[in-house]
Amino acid sequence: MTKRINLALQGGGAHGAFTWGVLDRLLQEDGIEIAAISGTSAGALNAAALKAGMVQGGHAGGRAALDKLWHKVGSVHDLRLTGWIAQALPSVGVLNTWAERVMPVSAMDAATLVASPYALGPFYRNPLQPIVEGLSFDQVCAGEGPALHIAATNVRSGKIKVFSGSDIAPEVILASAALPTLFQAVEIADPATGDTQAYWDGGYSGNPALFPLFAPDLPDDILVVSINPLYRDDVPTTPQDIQNRVNEISFNSSLLRELRAIRFVRRMIGENRVERGAMKDVLLHMIADDALMNSLSVTTKLTPTPYLLHTLKEAGRTACDTFLTRHKADLNERASLDLDAMFDEAQQS
Repeated sequence: MTKRINLALQGGGAHGAFTWGVLDRLLQEDGIEIAAISGTSAGALNAAALKAGMVQGGHAGGRAALDKLWHKVGSVHDLRLTGWIAQALPSVGVLNTWAERVMPVSAMDAATLVASPYALGPFYRNPLQPIVEGLSFDQVCAGEGPALHIAATNVRSGKIKVFSGSDIAPEVILASAALPTLFQAVEIADPATGDTQAYWDGGYSGNPALFPLFAPDLPDDILVVSINPLYRDDVPTTPQDIQNRVNEISFNSSLLRELRAIRFVRRMIGENRVERGAMKDVLLHMIADDALMNSLSVTTKLTPTPYLLHTLKEAGRTACDTFLTRHKADLNERASLDLDAMFDEAQQS
């Protein structure tokens, strides 16, 4: 029996290669249909490549499109070249520690403290633009294949904007991934009103946005691919660790709000305080590797080296394989993510 699910893909810079690995393994699994995808920032890039590839060539096409995307992000032609090197190198976490000891504040971090992306004037170029424009938007916006939703943050109002279907263009993907300290805001015209609005990274308002996946015609199951740790044992004390944790909390806040809302609705349905069918009874699942992500920092999100991307991809494949072994039978039957445990602080102490 085919299991129909929705995907919710978080953003997190180069750490989005973990999601690449998750999707690569998921697309190899028989009996799973992806009905809809919601993506933000790096998750938007993954989502658009996945949709375009699946429209062109099914699951195999999706895997090929994701490979092509991340090979471009890593500026290499074949990540397999790093496979034999990886065996002789220390862990990604050790390399991350070395980098921060050699340069406690990276050149990029220092630059963002004193310079604006607008300082370059006419010389400014978004480095993601050629990668995004390389996607086939006829396929990204196609009516067939999974429904696609991309989130960005309106700079002026601070509200989330979800672009769907034919409204998704290259500037929408760029807006969803536009960190304000690194990239200029992306201006997008509303085709209905003609008004132009400026947008920043969607992670500030929906990372990822779950509510587009509540549509009645979509399955109840939402699989969240998380790349920002929800919980850390240690209290950060260095400037780098403090900033990293601030970023994680900020980019997880919108997701946590939606998870709390889902938990509330599920309780109402379970207690018969809401008529069953009147509201979506969402079945949540999550794939994550917090141990790996806790060993990394914000610096690695901005440095998509082939070795890092290769390591994250393999970690994503492993995490997805573990999830499928444990929880594939749960899909379309029950939630595998325990929201009560997640929000019970007593169980986290």
